[in-house]
Amino acid sequence: MDSETTRAQLAQRHSIGDDVYEALVSDLIALRIPPGERMSVDALAREFGVSQTPVRAALIRLESEGLVVKKFNSGYSAAPMPSSARFRDVYAMRLLVEPEAAALATIQQTTETCLQLRALCEEMKQLVEGDTRANYGRFALLDGQFHALIAHSCANEVIAETLERLYAHMHLFRLRYHSAVAEEAVKEHLAILTAMEMGDVEAARAAMAAHITSSRARMEPFYQIID
Repeated sequence: MDSETTRAQLAQRHSIGDDVYEALVSDLIALRIPPGERMSVDALAREFGVSQTPVRAALIRLESEGLVVKKFNSGYSAAPMPSSARFRDVYAMRLLVEPEAAALATIQQTTETCLQLRALCEEMKQLVEGDTRANYGRFALLDGQFHALIAHSCANEVIAETLERLYAHMHLFRLRYHSAVAEEAVKEHLAILTAMEMGDVEAARAAMAAHITSSRARMEPFYQIID
């Protein structure tokens, strides 16, 4: 990463802490920081041209999301890639839970929720149309936010908490990220949103199930790289 470019980007935006976090997410997902590599707070602060405070805050946040691990006396390092069995189990859980979450969210949906989902879809579409590889981290964050918003809108705290603990989206993009994958995901997200906006509960459930199934089919061939 070019330090001068990074510092300029950080200076243009309102939250240094958020930007450090997003920059690290991008590096972790694109495997520029490979699994197991040590992440020095001091070195990262120098690279970004910031104090150690936002770097530590970003690493703590990443640790809570499963992308970074902290060991006693050795500091932070990039988390290992989940096993192929873990990915299969995550998809099995998502296929059981997320279609129902979409159906319930459709029943509970508000204009505000649909507008927020629409805004997320639009930003993801713009990222895909731009420099896809440079937008790795941001797309993954928005993808996760799209699914999380639906889960939190379904009025079932257990469903929302269960899906939140999976950290599915971040690790999936570490496994495989390609412009075609992102383009297909955007189309599938729009199908889910359209069904929700129409108030069609069964269509929303079916669209989410189709999205999870298609995502699994896109990603499964790449499980073998981590075994």
